Amino acid sequence: MAGEDEMKAVRQIEEALENESLSSAAGKIQEYLKKIKDVKLNIAITGESGSGKSTFINALRGLGDEEEYSAPTGVVETTQKTTPYQHPKHPNVQMWDLPGIGTPNFKPETYLQQVEFERYDFFIIVSSDRFRVNDVNLAVKIQEMKKSFYFVRSKIDGTINAEQERKKNFNQDETLENIRKNCVEGLRDHGLESPQVFLISSFKLPLYDFPKLVETMEKELPDHKRHVLMLAIPNISLKINQRKKETFQANIWRSALASAYVAVIPIPGLSIAVDIVILVREIRMYYQAFGLDNESLQSLAYRTKVSVEDLKAVLKSPLNKEINKDVIINMTTKIAGASIILAEYFLSTIPVLGSMAAGGMSYGTTYYLLKRCLDELAEDAQNVLMKALKADE
Repeated sequence: MAGEDEMKAVRQIEEALENESLSSAAGKIQEYLKKIKDVKLNIAITGESGSGKSTFINALRGLGDEEEYSAPTGVVETTQKTTPYQHPKHPNVQMWDLPGIGTPNFKPETYLQQVEFERYDFFIIVSSDRFRVNDVNLAVKIQEMKKSFYFVRSKIDGTINAEQERKKNFNQDETLENIRKNCVEGLRDHGLESPQVFLISSFKLPLYDFPKLVETMEKELPDHKRHVLMLAIPNISLKINQRKKETFQANIWRSALASAYVAVIPIPGLSIAVDIVILVREIRMYYQAFGLDNESLQSLAYRTKVSVEDLKAVLKSPLNKEINKDVIINMTTKIAGASIILAEYFLSTIPVLGSMAAGGMSYGTTYYLLKRCLDELAEDAQNVLMKALKADE
């Protein structure tokens, strides 16, 4: 279902088409598309030295600790100042590595001012054991300023392995519940009501609570920022894969509407050229967001010990290659048919009625093509995940 921002934009465009001119409606379409394209997401991540926040930042960006552009990690405090790390594939998304609160240079009473609190959309507070008084004080201050925060108990895989070796009658679910309960009780003891704690391994994101954390963050973000989050989050679980698909599905109308506007302009080749640009842009976005590019597949292969060749063997869509205009032209000719493209142009040369018909045809064609491509790539991504997750069990 479209969010409130989307519904408002649709109503404004419909009103412009009914009561004003086509150029006015086109202006609103372009304004809205630009607004969506320019949306930025800033995620603040803080925690004590050794909590694993830098590794967590790298995992969120789909990087290992030793890859180019990864956040530095180590046993000593490596974050002496607020440091931004841009997402390697989605430059509008930045993770901010914040110094731990309560260190000599970052006192609790001035911390939020020092790290420029207003810059961030939400905060993630990371700990590798238990949360401290300073963590709770920070959460309370964030809450007072009407922003969201999340507690992440990191390195949970190490804790589970240690417990498994120590106990003869080890039960993983029971152990996880005890860890979560202890964290929550500790936060309550410090005066925080109804805290949520997510148990996470940065080296095994599909396991434990990472998918639940993503779901919670998405629900609490404004409509226009949810799409950006789902673009950037690593595609590491079947649930996240499905949410990505649903998010993209809800946004197809924007690109189809832009296509419809151009189709009413009777300039030979213009509508077709613009449609190709729109399709290439959107399908490339799907391709990367679903983790089907070579870099993402290699990273998944490394984490799950499944070869890249085995992962690629389950891919079925012909779109699993370099996405360029030649590939898209070939695809549109086969799927939509050259007759539709020609009919769209000839309709656009007929004043008023012809233009409106061409716009409708272009909208429908673009929507259909994007929906079909989205379905194909989402299915391929699901097959890849099932192959990888089965091997990781």
